[in-house]
Amino acid sequence: MQMDEISQQSRFWIGVVSASHVKRGELEGFAQLCHGKSAPLRKMRAGDWLIYYSPRTEIRKGAPLQAFTAIGEVADDIVYEYQMSESFVPLRRNIRYTSCRVVPIRDLLEKLSFTRGNRNWGYPFRYGHFEISLEDFMTISSAMLYCLPSDFTFLPHATLR
Repeated sequence: MQMDEISQQSRFWIGVVSASHVKRGELEGFAQLCHGKSAPLRKMRAGDWLIYYSPRTEIRKGAPLQAFTAIGEVADDIVYEYQMSESFVPLRRNIRYTSCRVVPIRDLLEKLSFTRGNRNWGYPFRYGHFEISLEDFMTISSAMLYCLPSDFTFLPHATLR
């Protein structure tokens, strides 16, 4: 991925979600953050990029994972309700996910501005969603995408699903 391939208006985000929930979002092409709240979804715009960080494999009792697990581009500016049950109607938005590999955060702790030199590096993740710099996005995305085939061209609107 080249910096000039990313829109000047793009912003970059981390979403914190268990790996099993990330996988469901990847398969169905959506993002759902902070237990379905609207605020994090409304901060993002079409053309922004979302990287998921998964502290665990499952939401409550899953095995510790502490890895970046998915990456995708916000597809449009629509935030919509999705009825999961009679009593739970979270908000979602469409994401175009790109094939990637899971990257343990420990491999990047000293390379990211929001974790470098910080013993309590996990603090920002407690918010469930936060903005990162282009440099941090490039560091994480490069690690997630580096093992793709050499003929793969990563463009902001590319999707491999």
